[in-house]
Amino acid sequence: MSPAPGLTTAVLDVTDPEQVDSCVAGLERLDALINAAGILRRGDEHQIEVFERVIAVNLTGTMRVCLACHPLLRARGGTVINIASMLSYFGGALVPAYSASKGGIVQLTKSLAAAWAVDGIRVNAVAPGWIETKMTAPLRTDVARNTAILSRTPMGRWGQPEDVGAVITLLLSPGAGFVTGATLPVDGGYTAV
Repeated sequence: MSPAPGLTTAVLDVTDPEQVDSCVAGLERLDALINAAGILRRGDEHQIEVFERVIAVNLTGTMRVCLACHPLLRARGGTVINIASMLSYFGGALVPAYSASKGGIVQLTKSLAAAWAVDGIRVNAVAPGWIETKMTAPLRTDVARNTAILSRTPMGRWGQPEDVGAVITLLLSPGAGFVTGATLPVDGGYTAV
């Protein structure tokens, strides 16, 4: 699937400064940055090298890309959207690094929003809940886990990627022109109960 006209996407290793710098150097302008890189290593994150890798990708990588893009965003009065998680608010027994990194994304979002407002840059985050993706497929096919998740979700269903995309679109729009430093949950009410 190719991106929409005028939209450029990039796949790169956000832990590699050279790849990040090379990607950003190729841009003439930047109106919006969506930091969506992330990994999760369920069950292995209690090993320090795995913990460090997850933090390096999910949190440090987000900061690295934000810093590299800052001049271009400042020139356009751009917007940053970081991808957090409902595990930004809850601990995950099997995913301590993922949970810590996504909690860090919420605080990084607030910090950059405060620091970069003077540059005309808005910085927000979206915290997806249980969304139908490849990453959640094992949970959806596990009858006990699926039942537990759906019974805790007030809307009684798994979210769709389009649910998250619609909130990102809102945060990028002029309608959210006075919104910065916010993290919006897209979780069917999971964090509300």
